[in-house]
Amino acid sequence: MKRRNILLLVATLALSSCLRGSLGSGQSDVTQAPTTVLISAAASLQDALQAIQSDFETEHPDIVITYNFGSSGALQQQIEQGAPVDVFISAGVSQMDALESQNRLLSETRTNLLGNRLVLIAPQDSTLGLTDFTDLTKDAVKQISVGEFRSVPAGQYTEQVFTSLGILATLQPKLIFANNVRGVLAAVESGNVDAGVVYATDAAISDQVKVVATADAALHSPILYPLAILSNTASPEAARTFVAYLTSDAAKAVFEEYGFTVLEQ
Repeated sequence: MKRRNILLLVATLALSSCLRGSLGSGQSDVTQAPTTVLISAAASLQDALQAIQSDFETEHPDIVITYNFGSSGALQQQIEQGAPVDVFISAGVSQMDALESQNRLLSETRTNLLGNRLVLIAPQDSTLGLTDFTDLTKDAVKQISVGEFRSVPAGQYTEQVFTSLGILATLQPKLIFANNVRGVLAAVESGNVDAGVVYATDAAISDQVKVVATADAALHSPILYPLAILSNTASPEAARTFVAYLTSDAAKAVFEEYGFTVLEQ
């Protein structure tokens, strides 16, 4: 996690503590500082969550949201190493399972928030005529960008698709790995690779790529975005307020606008 985010959170907590002390001493004219809630979230959620932030903070001026976006595997490791995260939203179930097995989740706060689809994309001006994942085996396709299989959920789903289709071994020499799904999107947008595999929501925000195929859901595990409050959160009530807002009609409309499937709670 970026050092400046950690320093911001520490400074905010220190200021909040000082102000509470002043109020307790009878200085009631001092306004308590807002509570900062740190959200570690999968990179594919960046645009939607940033769109939600301003409306939430307008409705809850006593809470400030700070985001830390990255691959779910990297975010999981940061939490395990002690990052002061209040809420984790993963793009994969296994990362949340790992934290739950370590008793790092606040009891009864875990839920599946969203769903997504996996798509094959190519640069907008591509002339390769790709129409299916199996077309990636063609000699004309030289490089394919995918998320890291070990740490990026989109990469893990991609590996499952390639394995299910029986083309993984053939494609291995062509694979260019990125440390998050937005890195895959950027590689395809730049034209540095012939194709890439991302979520449908990532493809939807770019006018520099085109979707050439959508993976059959039977070829990979269900794409779910589990959410949970961390057991060591310093601001459990503020975290609960934000989590509740994510299931509101206003937030649901934003998620759907960005192409996510909102799951029933």
